[in-house]
Amino acid sequence: MISLMNRLSKESSPYLLQHAHNPVDWYPWGQEALQKAKAEDKPILVSIGYSACHWCHVMERESFEDESTARMMNELFVNIKIDREERPDLDHIYMDAVQAMTGAGGWPLNVFLTPEGRPFYGGTYFPPVRAYNRASWKEVMSGLARAFRENRGQIEEQADQLTNHLKQANSFGTNPVGIHIPFEERFTRTQLDHAFQQVMGQSDKTWGGFGKAPKFPQTFTIQFLLRYHFLTGNREALDQALLSLDKMIMGGIYDHIGGGFARYSTDTEWLAPHFEKMLYDNALLVQVLCEAWQLTGNERYEKTIRETLRFVETELMSEESGFYSALDADSEGVEGKYYVWSKQEVHEILASTQTGGKLISKTDIETFCHTYDITDHGNWEHSSIPRLKAWPDPQLAEILEACREKLAAARSKRVRPGLDDKILLGWNALMNQAFSKAAAVFGDVHYRDIAVRNMDFLRSRMGGNQDGRMKHTYKQGVAKVDAFLDDLAYLARALVSLQELTGETGYLNDARVIIEEATGHFTDDDGLFFFFTRDDQEDVLIRKKEIYDGATPSGNAVMANVLLHMSIFFERNDWKERAVGMADAVNQMAVRYPTSFGVWTNLIQELVYGTLELVVVGPGALQAGRDLLRQYQPYKVFMLSETENGEFSMLKGKNSGSSTSFYLCKNYSCQNPVTDMTHFLQLIEKELGTKNGSAQ
Repeated sequence: MISLMNRLSKESSPYLLQHAHNPVDWYPWGQEALQKAKAEDKPILVSIGYSACHWCHVMERESFEDESTARMMNELFVNIKIDREERPDLDHIYMDAVQAMTGAGGWPLNVFLTPEGRPFYGGTYFPPVRAYNRASWKEVMSGLARAFRENRGQIEEQADQLTNHLKQANSFGTNPVGIHIPFEERFTRTQLDHAFQQVMGQSDKTWGGFGKAPKFPQTFTIQFLLRYHFLTGNREALDQALLSLDKMIMGGIYDHIGGGFARYSTDTEWLAPHFEKMLYDNALLVQVLCEAWQLTGNERYEKTIRETLRFVETELMSEESGFYSALDADSEGVEGKYYVWSKQEVHEILASTQTGGKLISKTDIETFCHTYDITDHGNWEHSSIPRLKAWPDPQLAEILEACREKLAAARSKRVRPGLDDKILLGWNALMNQAFSKAAAVFGDVHYRDIAVRNMDFLRSRMGGNQDGRMKHTYKQGVAKVDAFLDDLAYLARALVSLQELTGETGYLNDARVIIEEATGHFTDDDGLFFFFTRDDQEDVLIRKKEIYDGATPSGNAVMANVLLHMSIFFERNDWKERAVGMADAVNQMAVRYPTSFGVWTNLIQELVYGTLELVVVGPGALQAGRDLLRQYQPYKVFMLSETENGEFSMLKGKNSGSSTSFYLCKNYSCQNPVTDMTHFLQLIEKELGTKNGSAQ
């Protein structure tokens, strides 16, 4: 019998700590467990999940907390628990393995390895008894243990074949095809038109989004549509992008009481989410909503952005200005319990004077319930998830807001969902850019200050301490696990955005250091793409190259975008050539499957239409730059300076004297400066109109 606390009790990950009291003899990933498996010639069970995962909690309650099940696991296997967010490198490898074996994936992810660490079988959730056309967890374990004893050769052969498959699949879609083709023929508007048609072919024209349930936000695809519309004037692209955003904002995936978005919807109407709220989803949605607001000026987008950022600031921000990872889907062991309502409960709360504010009339309460689809029978499992079936009358705004505030006050007294309080570098960088983008489009100094403080935190606390390397995860004063490609790519992009917002060129120099780290230690054997892990990391089966977008953007795609922009700031043509080569290598796949390559299609679109170089110099440059950033110019690099700056070619020789001057440049060639913002915007519009032949 093992102790009441297993080895996970010494870990910092909230997910691993959730399993610290299991009777399973869990090990964290590391040499102790791997050497034990070899020494005892035992197969390894690797179980991967994350703290906000509902079905991870279910399998824990049903199996990992059960004494007889744990006894069987301890006898037959060396058991390793992994937080997928803390070790995404391992999760990527074993998820690929399970998808190759079963055609599906998800969490919890349970993978069985040989003592040498090669996968030979796996799946996701396994029930405690036969159910859902799945064998029971005990049946699976006993069958695999018996096969390992009696058919070892077959197990080893299967593991070898699967490992070879993973290695071969790792190079899929990354073969350059246009090295000797002229640039203008490698990236064309015809390709973009084809990508647009492919996106529209997968679009839900009624409820927005792409594909069938379960539905994910797919912000990169929405962003492509917004930018495609901006450059071509295509109204269908704009309509589908806005429909997708509108239906998400109206649906239950958005928290109408407290702000912020859940991870995805289980249905086509965006009504019923898996209720976990992830930092990265909210960061990416804020960014694309900022672009929608710039294009339309629609107040609902600003309202949603501000409510979401308020949620992040109040519930996911640490005292050190780092952002926590997630809120759980469950509270009191029940999925969504914190977020759903009965109609009777709503009436009682809103009619009471004890929950804050004045008494609300029965008529107004009924109006609120009707507006937010709160009914006697409920719209989800006999309860109601607040959602909008139609946009409410603006005249109702005051009473609806009063009702939401009272419900929020009452909800705050409920048992809250668990908080995953680890701080991840890459996700923080995504949210940092979200705050920077909101600061830019709304001219909001408060958002800018949060972005600056958060970046100070990331650079000082996650900067690697003794070895100088950026670290992936941080908690309670300790930063650990070397940063992965995604961390570095997202951070570099966030630094570029902060430079645009503040005019502080030190952010660009920091981004240059990150690029040099990535090119020096993450570059693949062909010198084109980047591995997910650093070159001296030794505890992974293979070094993955992540090309596709997942829930977060492809690190390779983001790094290619950063290389393109940084090549302009620092006159590094080798960086530009690499970015172009990366885009060229995935071009055909991205155009054919744009919803899986959203960041790449945006990069290809930028290569087709070109990158604007915008410069503002002079005594009023800071304010003029802020005014300029409110305008929608998605494909640009931007610098501002109140004095001449010879360090960067974009600023060199641009001395405006006593007035503020605006420069429009391309390929380091600038038009004559102008001193009037309106005139400058006309020059930009003319430049874009010359390219695409259509008015905005």
